Amino acid sequence: MRRSNLPAELNRFVGRAGERDELARLLAEFRLVTVVGVGGVGKTRLALRAASAEQKRYADGAWLVELAALRDPELVDHAVVEALGLTDHTVRAPREVLVEHLAERRLLLVLDGFEHLVEECALLVRELLLCSPGLTVLAAGRRPLRVEGEAVLSLAPMGVADAVALFGERAAAGGGGPAPGAPGDRGAVREVCRRLDGIPLALELAAARMPLLTVEQVLHRLDDRFRLLSVGARGALPRHQTLRTAIGWSHELCTPEERLLWARLSVFAGPFDLEAVEYVCGGPELAPERVLDVLGGLLAQSLLTREDGPAGPRYRMLDTVAAYGAEWLGALGDTERMRRRHRDWYMGLATWCELEWFSPRQAEVAASTEASLPNLRAALELCLELPGEAHLARHLAGTLWFYWVGCGRLSEGRHWLDRALALDPEHSEPPGARLKALWVLGYVAILQGDATAAVAALHECGERARRTGDALAEAYATHRMGCLALLTDDMVRAEELIGRALRAYRRLGELNSSVLMAQVELAMARIFQGDLEGAVALCVEVREICEERGERWTRAYALYVLAYAAWTRGAHGEARTLLGECITIDHAFHDLVGLVLAIELLALVTASEGDPEEAAVLQGATLPVWDAVGLRTFGSGAFGTPRALCERQAGELLGAERYGASVREGRGLSLEAAVARALAERRNPAAGPARTGKAPRAQRRCLPGMRKPAGSPTRKGGETAG
Repeated sequence: MRRSNLPAELNRFVGRAGERDELARLLAEFRLVTVVGVGGVGKTRLALRAASAEQKRYADGAWLVELAALRDPELVDHAVVEALGLTDHTVRAPREVLVEHLAERRLLLVLDGFEHLVEECALLVRELLLCSPGLTVLAAGRRPLRVEGEAVLSLAPMGVADAVALFGERAAAGGGGPAPGAPGDRGAVREVCRRLDGIPLALELAAARMPLLTVEQVLHRLDDRFRLLSVGARGALPRHQTLRTAIGWSHELCTPEERLLWARLSVFAGPFDLEAVEYVCGGPELAPERVLDVLGGLLAQSLLTREDGPAGPRYRMLDTVAAYGAEWLGALGDTERMRRRHRDWYMGLATWCELEWFSPRQAEVAASTEASLPNLRAALELCLELPGEAHLARHLAGTLWFYWVGCGRLSEGRHWLDRALALDPEHSEPPGARLKALWVLGYVAILQGDATAAVAALHECGERARRTGDALAEAYATHRMGCLALLTDDMVRAEELIGRALRAYRRLGELNSSVLMAQVELAMARIFQGDLEGAVALCVEVREICEERGERWTRAYALYVLAYAAWTRGAHGEARTLLGECITIDHAFHDLVGLVLAIELLALVTASEGDPEEAAVLQGATLPVWDAVGLRTFGSGAFGTPRALCERQAGELLGAERYGASVREGRGLSLEAAVARALAERRNPAAGPARTGKAPRAQRRCLPGMRKPAGSPTRKGGETAG
């Protein structure tokens, strides 16, 4: 079970023994401790070191929330929810989700880089501390939160001994020239540390130059730089002048191309990849083919860091370094143009990802979109901020439907769609952007259990599409109205609407994951009416198309229907195999809707195999997932049938007390543990009816409302996506 998301240290922590001891003492005595100080003084590094050392005291671990890249104050709660690994698809506010999650936990929450969101963070921290007696908050920023009960540790620059040790270690690690601790250099090193006021960022930037310069040369260049920046603006704090000196000196040592790239990179929020830099930052003054070498120069000077993740290598610029670059970009008068280029790249990326979602690169698309989320947020913000460009926000929020729905981001998707659609239509706006945002909003609202918002959005989409002659948007609106009917147990209407949408898709030549999902949803409507053979035929075709195209997300839902049909036939081994693949796919994409349905059906299969205790554990494991998704089984009797049947079978065999204990055991499992439990190799179940390989008649029940027995013939004229 994962108990922390704290990053590992990439190099040795140097010095700060007194500060570490003091911070440990404060954490033992206070529930809110804030480390404050100038940018670059080492607040984050000290806080993470302290959190790592103290996390053993917290039963539920230590969790880092990085807020530096966040620009929208309304997303502070979302950021904390995300950092804690929570997902909530309901209409509940993220604050409510956090309060409920933390109420009975003993946990250390580390908030880093909050200073630009201090008001929102202060209110959040106060409420969480009031409602969560086991919570301790360790914050790191440039100013206190000023919340009652807060203990503040003001982090001063390093003392001479620690500063010399840090400079020496980082310079030696860079591998350039003789060790700066050699006898002839000791005095010069101490002078460099003194002149840089012991600020770790400045020391590390200086040490990064040691492959090129001797200590004496470094000291000599400091003379020129400090003379230039020896007097800050009137009224500015001395520590701001000192940090500016360190950053400005590093800027002075850069080549003209490096300075220009530094300034342009400041428009990125969070990590970025090489291709994004080449497009956004390349131009007449910096040829795209030169970007790689210039970027390497900035990386070598510790002005950038490299991060390797599922989406491949990404680069990140320190916040204080980026802020200096942003000022330089403003002085060049190029900020708005660069922000638009940044926005255009990420709109293009979103369009590419939507197309590639229906391909063998689906997992890569999910990882890339996840890694690009801070920059996508910045692009959405710019579209909403600039007059006359709200239609681009609607286009971008709609294009990301696959991410909102397929990767467990319903709540954030709803946030952006609501904001984009709240702005008035523009006079010359192309209708397609608004129509797409409307049907995507309807889709998201349906999965959140918000039928009112879904109907309003889909009705508007359908009406506007008919007026403008947009047959494809009308088909999507019809499809999603059919999806709503499916989840509200109106199977006849669901079959009619989804079938109509599929005929329109086929006529228009539309084929993608959403279209295939319509065919799966049609299969669900039919299986819930007793037409198992027809439902299986539809999903077998979907599975074949998915295998041909390399699509996995929709394939998981087709496997769910096929597993249900297998269970109905008494083929429990086949059902378990199908559900194992289904659960693996859903978990990989963090699709909680598909995941919770699959685990509930697996619980029924397990009960039918004669292991009611394990079935009850799996039932319990789905409860926290449903809490995140929304209304349990969407309030649907049809989708709730596997749960109801399992509860009755397992409850009768175990008795109320044992059944309740097993459910409670399952509810206590983390999501990772629940998935591992579901995918574990099955032992031989206790002696029971399933040992014959066929379910007893009582277990092979049709769903409520089924009109035909299992094995009924496929109805004529069935719609398909192909």
